[in-house]
Amino acid sequence: MIANFLVTVRKRSRTVIGAALLSCCFMAPQAVRAADCPGNPNALGTSRTLVVDPKEHPRIGTMQYPETLPLADHEVVLTFDDGPLPKYSNQVLAILASQCVKATFFTIGSQARFNPEGVRKLIAAGHTVGTHSQNHPLTMNKMPLEKVRQEVDDGIASTLAALNGDKSKLAPFFRIPGLMRAEIPEAYLASQGIQVWSADFPADDWRHVSPQRVYDLAIQRIEAKRKGILLLHDIQPRTVAALPRILNTLKERGYRIVHVVPATADRPATPTQPQQWFMHPPTETVAITRWPKIPNFVFTAARTLPAPVFADMDWRDADILDHAQRSRIAGPVRTLWPQPQLAQLAAVSTLPIPSSDVFRVPEALDLTLLATRSAASRRIAATVGPGVAGPRAQAISARQAKHPKQAAHQAPAAAHGRAHAAPRPVAQPNESNASVRVANLKKRTPRAEASAAASKRVPD
Repeated sequence: MIANFLVTVRKRSRTVIGAALLSCCFMAPQAVRAADCPGNPNALGTSRTLVVDPKEHPRIGTMQYPETLPLADHEVVLTFDDGPLPKYSNQVLAILASQCVKATFFTIGSQARFNPEGVRKLIAAGHTVGTHSQNHPLTMNKMPLEKVRQEVDDGIASTLAALNGDKSKLAPFFRIPGLMRAEIPEAYLASQGIQVWSADFPADDWRHVSPQRVYDLAIQRIEAKRKGILLLHDIQPRTVAALPRILNTLKERGYRIVHVVPATADRPATPTQPQQWFMHPPTETVAITRWPKIPNFVFTAARTLPAPVFADMDWRDADILDHAQRSRIAGPVRTLWPQPQLAQLAAVSTLPIPSSDVFRVPEALDLTLLATRSAASRRIAATVGPGVAGPRAQAISARQAKHPKQAAHQAPAAAHGRAHAAPRPVAQPNESNASVRVANLKKRTPRAEASAAASKRVPD
């Protein structure tokens, strides 16, 4: 029994060791250690080969997309655009060969047509070759689908022609010219199983800057993120001048170069975890800045809640009534919801209406003029004698006769007094120093009028 157990352990150990050796052969077929680099034992070298499936991760590069290559800390992927151009591309190939470094090249179809030998040199050196459109237009974000298809397909056809039609040598990688991303080209490339490459940091070597500036930008941006995809161009003289220093600095600071190849039927993709495809994957101890995605719930019942009826609304709203009339909404349905009730207004107390007799004025009313005289006026009146009236008194009497209603309104008690006593003449003083004052008259009772007349009567 013990012997059988030992045999089983030996068989399993052999199986595990064989699988490990086989996976190493598949995962790093082109990895070149620094010690294995001929002629340069201190070379940077290629640390490992990363196999990716374009269909599983169709867009990479944090300059434009949320995902990037699943790299570890201090791992860098070198990429070059716009070649091949023999004058400078051959120098770039020589620099990479001196450091035993593998990179990814995105060729332009027109360049491959004029320099097919340059494309073949890339494949012969063990680099990965992708495409970069046919004519490098900087308007792919505005192109219709037909023009996008033509640029992509023609670029692939021109590069395959340089490789004698061998599709196994061309990687399904594509970089949009100028990184002018848009939904149309991205959707078309995804439908063709082609992976869209952006970058994690550029060196701005397409600008009119010095080689020193290219070197500074490349190192500073790599140090800032500590891993990612570096974007360069193998058709620029400033890139050729800065590339040796960039590789030497990466070697001195402990960076490693990773070579990327596409997955095939004979070469499976490198096993990775989903969080490895992010530059800074979220962890359980760090709060995320985005709301989590809502999962797809499975409902056990397909019942729907009843729709609100017109009776549930406030019927006092004029807009709702108008909409109901125009839409011919059915009549209200009685529900258990409480219905709005009009507030009962409290009874308002009212005063009695005044009778018309209150405003009725007796018709036979007249004014009563009361005059007061000084001592001098009395002496003059005594000398003149009773019954003699001055011109002013005559004028007042004439005015009263002319406007009887006004006189009646001003002195309503005069008529009552006239019924009991005869009208008495009023003597007026001389015009030289006589002064007559007409007093305001008030409505009097017969007794009050008699007493007032007795107290203010002028002696005859």
